[in-house]
Amino acid sequence: MAAKMYYDNDADLSLLNGKTVAILGYGSQGHGHAQNLRDSGVNVIVAELPGTPNYDLAVAHGFQPMSIPDAVRQADMITILLPDELQGDIFAKDIAPNLKPGALLIASHGFNVHFGQFNVPKDNKFIMIAPKGPGHLVRAEFEKGAGVPCLIALGEGAGDAEKALGLAYAKGIGGTRAGVIETTFAEETETDLFGEQVVLCGGLSALIKAGFDTLVEAGYQPEMAYFECCHEVKLIVDLIYQGGLSYMRYSISNTAEYGDYVTGPRLVTDETKKEMKRILNEIQDGTFARNWLLENKVKAPHFKAMRRVEAQHGVEVVGKKLRKLMSWIDAKEV
Repeated sequence: MAAKMYYDNDADLSLLNGKTVAILGYGSQGHGHAQNLRDSGVNVIVAELPGTPNYDLAVAHGFQPMSIPDAVRQADMITILLPDELQGDIFAKDIAPNLKPGALLIASHGFNVHFGQFNVPKDNKFIMIAPKGPGHLVRAEFEKGAGVPCLIALGEGAGDAEKALGLAYAKGIGGTRAGVIETTFAEETETDLFGEQVVLCGGLSALIKAGFDTLVEAGYQPEMAYFECCHEVKLIVDLIYQGGLSYMRYSISNTAEYGDYVTGPRLVTDETKKEMKRILNEIQDGTFARNWLLENKVKAPHFKAMRRVEAQHGVEVVGKKLRKLMSWIDAKEV
């Protein structure tokens, strides 16, 4: 079944006239939403912690950041753009007690709503407006007169009125210029987590490291292994981003295309797909969410240890050295 799509003509920005929209968190998504909405004529307020870089950035962008309770008390619509693992506690402590009756809550990812981390007052409803791109792209595309596609979903009890407000919000950040796809909190959450873990982050990171290790263990120079198994990933992904797998295969050599067809299935086998299904089941039944939330309850020791270990992997060490030689890529270091 084809997804239902909404565009500029389906959204009425005037529905936001006279409303105050609070953006909680001025990070990647927050700065894009806040600036775009303000440029669209919406009254926007921002909540951020004093003394943080994001607070200073909000001030530099012309906002006067306040505390979350103060922002929530003033707002008719509240967009929660805080880290997933912090949202549950902050919602209970700072958001729920200060909500106006009828104030509309907005998520940009369904994790906490879908996995029941919010005790939402009966007088309030949740919707989701989720741009399918980082906040800097949401901002840059808006400034060019374009937009980033968004998802819209309705939480329990939300209906046509909330949907209309959500589409108005999406229009305010530029989403309806590109198209807004209707989904559910469950579908967005489960597909997002699956994509991150199996392909975009977990799968790709593991493939890069395994390829690098295989070449180095076979006696090849680490620098050569880095270029072939990490650096050139961007070249291929950019081609896929522009025109799908077909355009990528059209653009590479016939030798590389032949290798794609005959070797890919040897790596991603039926056993691999079975493991993907097990991972999806763990997402669907809440196992992953429980483990991640419990990890954070004890200050994330395993998470932090994995981060330290991964930073010492050979592909990271060699890559850091090589990227310093490539000024054109605007190398970043954590």
